[in-house]
Amino acid sequence: MLPEAPTRTHCPYCAFQCGMLMSSAGIEADADFPVNRGQMCVKGFSAGALLAHPGRLTTPMVRGRDGRLASASWEAALDHVAERLLALRAAHGPAALAAFGSGALTNEKAYLLGKFVRLALGSPHVDYNGRYCMSSAAAGQNRAFGVDRGLPFPVADLARTKTLLLWGANSLDTMPPLAQWLAEQQGQGELIVVDPRRSETARRADLHLQLTPGTDLLLANGLLHLAIDERLIDAGYIASRTVGFEAVRRAVMEVHPAHVERLTGIAIDDQLRAVRRLAVEESSMLLSGRGPEQQVKGADTVLAFTNLMLALGKVGRPFSGYGCLTGQGNGQGGREHGQKADQLPGYRSIEDAADRAAVAKVWGVDPAQLPGKGKSAVELLDSSGEAGGVRALLVMGSNLAVAAPDARRVARKLAALELLVVCDAFENETAEAAHVVLPTLQWAEEEGTMTNLEGRVILRARAAEPPPGPRSDLAILCELARRLGRADGFGFSSAAEVFDELRRATAGARADYSGITHARIRREQGVFWPCPSADHPGTPRLFADRFAFPDGRARFHVVRHRPAGETPDADYPLYFTTGRYKEHYNSGAQTRRVAVLAQARPEPRVHIHPRLAGRLGVADGARLLVESRRGAATLSVEVTADVRPDTLFAPFHWGGQGCANLLTNPALDPVSRMPEFKLCAVRARPAPEGGRS
Repeated sequence: MLPEAPTRTHCPYCAFQCGMLMSSAGIEADADFPVNRGQMCVKGFSAGALLAHPGRLTTPMVRGRDGRLASASWEAALDHVAERLLALRAAHGPAALAAFGSGALTNEKAYLLGKFVRLALGSPHVDYNGRYCMSSAAAGQNRAFGVDRGLPFPVADLARTKTLLLWGANSLDTMPPLAQWLAEQQGQGELIVVDPRRSETARRADLHLQLTPGTDLLLANGLLHLAIDERLIDAGYIASRTVGFEAVRRAVMEVHPAHVERLTGIAIDDQLRAVRRLAVEESSMLLSGRGPEQQVKGADTVLAFTNLMLALGKVGRPFSGYGCLTGQGNGQGGREHGQKADQLPGYRSIEDAADRAAVAKVWGVDPAQLPGKGKSAVELLDSSGEAGGVRALLVMGSNLAVAAPDARRVARKLAALELLVVCDAFENETAEAAHVVLPTLQWAEEEGTMTNLEGRVILRARAAEPPPGPRSDLAILCELARRLGRADGFGFSSAAEVFDELRRATAGARADYSGITHARIRREQGVFWPCPSADHPGTPRLFADRFAFPDGRARFHVVRHRPAGETPDADYPLYFTTGRYKEHYNSGAQTRRVAVLAQARPEPRVHIHPRLAGRLGVADGARLLVESRRGAATLSVEVTADVRPDTLFAPFHWGGQGCANLLTNPALDPVSRMPEFKLCAVRARPAPEGGRS
């Protein structure tokens, strides 16, 4: 039930977090919210369809001895989960228990999930699907700047930069309301897009650099080589605000432009045009998306970007610098507050003694009680069912069976668990393997904070009355903690109470929320962190005076090109890469249920260049069997010159035989532990008769 009077809240999907007005008359875009300014995409406008969807889960489900999920009461379901957790912990130790969270969870949920795992379960093993999304950008920015905030400036600054370089980001499909800011920017500047595909965003660019997949790091180093060679770097800025440039200079000067041209496919003249535009204009930005980040060298590629923009003297200057376009709704806040294997709330490190002591004091425990660093997402799942590995997994807000790389192996791992508990509003491919499914409230039915791509902490207000049955994730965690003997510290009755503790736990940390309250967010249209006190204005722009290291200086890092985790060869001669449709989101567990979205994009289609299509003997609408070393997917063909002749592209929003992640490579970045979604080697042929996705 929606109220008659409009309620201000926010979209459930991407990190743009568009403001919206919800009432019994429907959903409108909020013209007063300064990020989307009255614009919204089709997903946001249709999001209300999920609230009264007939497929909504309203009753807990427990798998019986007959192997089937059957309805159960909340008391029985929670008792069963707690009993199994206690038994498995007694038999195998606390490290046999784990949780997997989500960039869709509110800050309060992310915070409480991390606390629950470390105190109620006593386990080190908690991670989340943001490991698949933002971890390389976070690792790079932390190493270069001392702190990671996706955009270190408001999104409105994009409109005022003279040169905007989008690297591996198809923003017109992934966050369409950003288009208004791009249009303003192009009215007075130049847009450059780096992407192996001629995406919707690349079509709009003044210059499109269509590089060979997997050569992003080499191209970034090549641009810095040219900047040095052309005397475009800012020596005064480098001397006064950074350390480590000389080693980077020596390394990139070994990267010859002709070598870069040969491997990347980008002509030297186009390389020069791009770097001159970045350097010469009074303001310039480089923003990255998942394209260069979801690789085994993603963190190093981000460091190559920060090296370039630091050498040009742009970071921290007006309407300039480096940033990443966060993907998930709370991808930013989700990685700040403790649901990541190596982090505690406020971006504190679980391996730092002072950070552990600060959080332990708020939680009322001895720092020695806090477990150490746990397994990252892929490694956590890979240990499932193994001796000494994870035996019980609580999943909140993630559809791992579709979203994880090498999906066939992940399905086997989920099936090997002795206890899989899925908390969600709808059944999904992961729930098919669950022993218990707990129905949760949806985005508009409860209150909580999110942190958007700019670092603006916003409030999703409750705008709809939930049906009888579902419960909040917060209530589920508190009830389970009580049953596990940890009622103390989990006696919360509202999101606001959890947020008040989160504020205390982040005080003095890099991501300091202590000066932010729910009431203040309502008054101010969101508050930018860090905000260390009630009278602090928040921090819309970072790095104007100093970076987040004790000496205030940014760090250069030597990073060198290396091959991808997997490259085409005689057996698998094609590149395969993945991305999004604007009508769908992540694993599609929500958007595939919305009629207008499902009708617009009813199935995944593999993009193939006309020359390759002719060689393989397939046409538009035909079925193509695509195989990697891990599995095979069958997809409908879309013939288009937007992809390179050596590359296939497919969206990742579907399960079944059309699941793109049946093909993808779980090889990990050594720093960020990001899997290589954006690049693997495949072969293709017409699908056998009767093949379907």
